[in-house]
Amino acid sequence: MIVENANYETLEGGTVVITIDMAGAPLNVMNDAFGDMLDTVLARLEAERDSITGVIITSGKASFVAGGDVNKILALTQGGAEAGFAFVQALKARLRRIESFGRPVVASINGSALGGGLELALACHHRIAIDDAKSQIGFPEVGLGILPAAGGVVRTVRMLGLMKALPLLTEGRRLAPQDALQQGLVDELASSREDMLAKAKAWIATNPSPRQPWEVKGYSIPGGNMFAPENIGAMSVFPSMIFKKTRGLLPAAERILAVASESTQVGFDAAMLIESRTFAELLMTPVTENLIRTMFLQMNEITAGESRPKGFEKQKVRKVGILGAGMMGRGIAYSCACAGIDVVLKDISLVSAEAGKAYSRDLLDKAVKRGRKTKEDREAILARIQPTILMEDLSDCDLVIEAVFEDVPLKKGIVREVEAVLKTGTIVATNTSTLPISLLAEASANPTNFVGLHFFSPVDKMHIVEIICGKGTSEETLARVYNFVQQIKKTPIVVHDSRGFFTSRVFSVFADEGDRLLKDGVDPAIIENAARDAGMPVGPLAVQDEVMMDMLLRSYKTNRVLDQELGDSYSETYAVCAELCELMCDCGRAGRGAGAGFYDYLPDDGKQLWPGLTEMFGGDKAMDYADVRDRMMYRMVVEAARCLQENVVTSERDGNIGSILAFGFPSYSGGVFQFIRSMGIDAFLARCETLASAYGQRFSPPEELAERLARSNTALIAINP
Repeated sequence: MIVENANYETLEGGTVVITIDMAGAPLNVMNDAFGDMLDTVLARLEAERDSITGVIITSGKASFVAGGDVNKILALTQGGAEAGFAFVQALKARLRRIESFGRPVVASINGSALGGGLELALACHHRIAIDDAKSQIGFPEVGLGILPAAGGVVRTVRMLGLMKALPLLTEGRRLAPQDALQQGLVDELASSREDMLAKAKAWIATNPSPRQPWEVKGYSIPGGNMFAPENIGAMSVFPSMIFKKTRGLLPAAERILAVASESTQVGFDAAMLIESRTFAELLMTPVTENLIRTMFLQMNEITAGESRPKGFEKQKVRKVGILGAGMMGRGIAYSCACAGIDVVLKDISLVSAEAGKAYSRDLLDKAVKRGRKTKEDREAILARIQPTILMEDLSDCDLVIEAVFEDVPLKKGIVREVEAVLKTGTIVATNTSTLPISLLAEASANPTNFVGLHFFSPVDKMHIVEIICGKGTSEETLARVYNFVQQIKKTPIVVHDSRGFFTSRVFSVFADEGDRLLKDGVDPAIIENAARDAGMPVGPLAVQDEVMMDMLLRSYKTNRVLDQELGDSYSETYAVCAELCELMCDCGRAGRGAGAGFYDYLPDDGKQLWPGLTEMFGGDKAMDYADVRDRMMYRMVVEAARCLQENVVTSERDGNIGSILAFGFPSYSGGVFQFIRSMGIDAFLARCETLASAYGQRFSPPEELAERLARSNTALIAINP
């Protein structure tokens, strides 16, 4: 029998197979229609209980159940905490009917089971998963600012104990089936769908009257409650471990810890109520909405190709050429080879090219040592990288990426040289953080095939690439490089040609404002701590030490020359940063790589702010702490607003995701544009006016900001707006 959104099939012998298949959707997600489907299925199961020997729950999709419908979760925020509480309580009641059905119920997990999907599986008496390394099993809710609220926290703790459950719940780990079996989230693995269903039937036949462990008389939570001797030590340090990661800005992990701990002190039903109430409270925090809108909905839009021009067939890059085997080129080569792409790595000397390949060998050796790759994987990846000094070896590449120093004449010369040997249609990309793409494209005979690809360092760890379209870049070229970025498992954001593009332009003012505060006489420790308290990974002074101030100074001088040539003033946006970088370099303190910068670096790998900073700048200026913090944060957001106004970035999703992944803008805020929306445009403009009156017009956003934000969500990507 087919019920709406599921198939209900009674097999010979009395086993019922429920195949969940939500109509018109690629995934099974838990929303109102899902709840209605469960109600219908449960009503029939309960009516036919006497003739049923067991139940198998599986999916008609490629995955099992993907969890809660995020749009439904966002809608719940409009109804207040009680709406969220009522929704999860109703879902809990349905899952409770499953585990209390009185007949064996087996979850046959034929793909990924995340969040609510795993909660459904945990409400069953036995779990069998197909052993597919691509499948993911776990609770990712913490990354959305919420917690598993359909019994996920309570059941996981009662199944596994606190010590095994807490890392899975608070870190949002996604496990492959083999790992899920080892952790105890699933009970068996199967080789195929047929094998899975056969094992489910066999288990039902030998377990006619199962009960959940916590319903058996004499049951106790594995390892005991939160105060058990074997738990008390770890429980005393868990809060500090979580705070070290979140700094109190992402409350979900702390609340999961609290619910998990408290659940060991009360009965099952009371624990379920604690879980639901906590979910409802978290649901109403701005952090939850920010994370859902940006890190889920907008990230999914990028993954689905919303910023990619439509109408072009998806193609894979077979072979890529990389010009320059230095820090950036070698990292790009590693990422491409790991994705199965053949790489020609060219440098001016074979020694340099071989050294570039050796970088991949070192990374792979570490991965093998940690068990993340096999020796066979390592050799296969290394075999894809061909070091060379011959430009002719790039002749059959589909894509060539130039990754030499930030020097306009050098880059232009290399573009001319490589294009002379390339086949028709090959895309030439330049890896640059600030140099105008249209200016570099002047050297290309085929500017429609020329594009900017801004990788971030270290390339093997940074999961974002900024695609910059020059004036001549074609939509087909954009579509092809968008596919390439995804092929190497990185997130593409699309921006348009401008001085500094988007990420470098916005991030440079963070360093500049930190230096302005230092020059104003604010204590450097207050500057660094205020930035971290706001959610930045490190303070502006530490950032400059890591990047190296001599490199920042060279970039400034290059851009000052370009300003003169182009009649621009881009370099002035971070002129104070350049001033202090020059001062520090003159003191022999160019940054961490030089052994000294704004910080002193200690023999034990520790560091401390250089005492000389207070001698040079005073450090005793009294300034409201909120102003110190907001000067750095608002400076970035205002600069991002200018980028939006100038069509450097044309969608909020690219700006939000780019700011979080590229330079660590706080994820709890949802990114630079969600920062404004979360605060409210009027409140944001009012704070900007206060800062501008006190500290300068650099804090004044574009006059048309409110109008632009009102229409930016529906803005379409245009190559040359």
